[in-house]
Amino acid sequence: MTMNGTNRANPSSDSLAAYIDHTALKPETSRDDIVRLCEEAKQYRFATVCVNPYWVKTAAALLAGSGVGITTVIGFPLGATSTFAKAAEARDAIAAGATEIDMVLNVGALKSGLYEEVERDIARVAEACEGAAVLKVILETGLLADEEKVKACELCVAAGADFVKTSTGFGPGGATADDIALMRRTVGPDIGVKASGGVRDAATARAMIAAGATRIGASASIAIVSGGTGGGY
Repeated sequence: MTMNGTNRANPSSDSLAAYIDHTALKPETSRDDIVRLCEEAKQYRFATVCVNPYWVKTAAALLAGSGVGITTVIGFPLGATSTFAKAAEARDAIAAGATEIDMVLNVGALKSGLYEEVERDIARVAEACEGAAVLKVILETGLLADEEKVKACELCVAAGADFVKTSTGFGPGGATADDIALMRRTVGPDIGVKASGGVRDAATARAMIAAGATRIGASASIAIVSGGTGGGY
């Protein structure tokens, strides 16, 4: 699978930018931080900015006409809000200008074996996104055994998600190439896979892409595309 004509196995620094959701999700993120994030996204041509729902309208105004998308997070970071709340939050974010929705899977329900409820939770958000936004589902892989990761991916596909995603960046662990490869094998070639949590340099980003990732979530985005290293999400 390729993305925007890039070589997935060894993308250049320039093409790496097209994989990245340039991210600022810390609770203390200010308006000045969002302005800076959006300016950087336009400069480097990142795929999207990823911001908390409160900042979607601001980002939409700042990025109008730029071609940079706007990702926001739903049921974040625990995934334990009600299905109604998640769907309503998604609709509100889309109305404010979000083009991509990263929702957190209900990990507790998954671990309880409540698979129909987990699938329905995702499906209701998928319905809210239909025709209006891309839906990514965050599994929080650091909390899951491999068989749970596989089951979660299967439920995401059945529910109509467009992507599966590793981590919130607020839970234990982060993205690993092994998890990306497992998720890619499970969802097949037609569903996106997003690596997020701990991707802070170009080598790690390329390893995730080689394993099957089609999107990278990072706050160290500039370090990634410039060949340095950075901290954060």
